[in-house]
Amino acid sequence: MSRLSEISYDDLSDEQQALYNKIIKTRDIKPNGQIGGPFDVWLLNAEMGKRITGMGDFFRFRTSVDRRYIELTILVTGQFWQAQFEWYAHEPMALKAGLPREVIDAIKVGNTPLFEHEADRITFELCRELHGNHQVSDETFSAAVGEFGEQGVAELINLAGYYTMVSMTLNTFQVPLPTGSQYPFTPN
Repeated sequence: MSRLSEISYDDLSDEQQALYNKIIKTRDIKPNGQIGGPFDVWLLNAEMGKRITGMGDFFRFRTSVDRRYIELTILVTGQFWQAQFEWYAHEPMALKAGLPREVIDAIKVGNTPLFEHEADRITFELCRELHGNHQVSDETFSAAVGEFGEQGVAELINLAGYYTMVSMTLNTFQVPLPTGSQYPFTPN
């Protein structure tokens, strides 16, 4: 059950309504009240919401890194935080981006997958070390720079930070999945 109070569109400020309209347009969502995911929380402060959704748009559409590695980073982060909604939303996107089902299933239960693609392994190690050790080894950093360049590594680690914020938002406000959806992680 969500901890977020419901608020009607008419009760939103002009700034909040403008942000709401932008979010539903860019996310192809029909206007019917709450948006879902972290967006309703971000509407609580329109300035904050504009900045956060702007960063999200960057990560969705303008990074130098292929979508496959973006989704892999999001799944590793979502699993680390046990973020139900994040995993629910991004598992199908990861499949569409080309991640094998076996890799996704292993990450979901906290295992290290067997990787066919070296770039997948490097992305996983970069994210796993960053979350687990709060640092990245020289070996992993060098491999990541070799694969993605410094710009790509910067994008991936900041993507992990962004989705850490998303996961914290979702977990704190206990954002529910759509009715009838199966929760990917056993609730605490």
